Amino acid sequence: MNDLSGGTRHVAVTAGAANIGLAIAHIFADGGWKVSICDVDRTAIDSACQARPEIAGHCVDVADADAVAAFAAAIGPVDVLINNAGVAGPIGDIETNTSDDWARCFAVNVQGAFHMVRAFVPAMKRAGAGAIINISTASAITGLPGRTAYVASKWAIEGMTRNLARELGPAGIRVNAIRPGFMDTERMRMLMARAAEARGVSVADVEAEALGFISLRTKIQPSEIGETALFLASDAARHITGQIIGVDGNCEWEG
Repeated sequence: MNDLSGGTRHVAVTAGAANIGLAIAHIFADGGWKVSICDVDRTAIDSACQARPEIAGHCVDVADADAVAAFAAAIGPVDVLINNAGVAGPIGDIETNTSDDWARCFAVNVQGAFHMVRAFVPAMKRAGAGAIINISTASAITGLPGRTAYVASKWAIEGMTRNLARELGPAGIRVNAIRPGFMDTERMRMLMARAAEARGVSVADVEAEALGFISLRTKIQPSEIGETALFLASDAARHITGQIIGVDGNCEWEG
């Protein structure tokens, strides 16, 4: 892959100040990449950048097209764009979901990725190279009752991934997605706690049930997503595009 900046390879990671995004940022920084992250949580950004001063942090809501355009202008061209930003969306039966909650879910998860791609692709096209990596979810293939907005938004991301691979391939730009499974993150622990409370059972019971539907009976570490992203960004993956890669221990079902 050609360096768009003419020097050290540059990656931009959305929602890069915590959980999967921060793990991805660390993996790339460890590999000697220039790393720019954006996030809506200023405190988390400050913490991430204090711990790793080589990471540049920006406070950006990806649902805001103008804010994304300003972010792209501030950091300049990137070799790799990683669309990781996402919100859980409304939880519960479809008839209990509000229009505003649905709209916000799609504004962040789908329109946010669109805003980022639109902002960074022109420089990639001029360079004749680049890679885009979108973060989906294993729930896109298993289904997940009570989380229809989230699953639908990730189906949209996977559709965008496949179509952009065709659209941008002639320009030398590769587009792939990663499907994380049952993540060992603070966010997933929060979701497990919410599910346990809603069902009137213990968190341990919810986690045990979830692991029972994973072939390898394992949670996934955030660093595993980072390592997969680094591979997809590398020259070793130079002919891999339009693919949805599961890093999930093989999720068989989800309830």
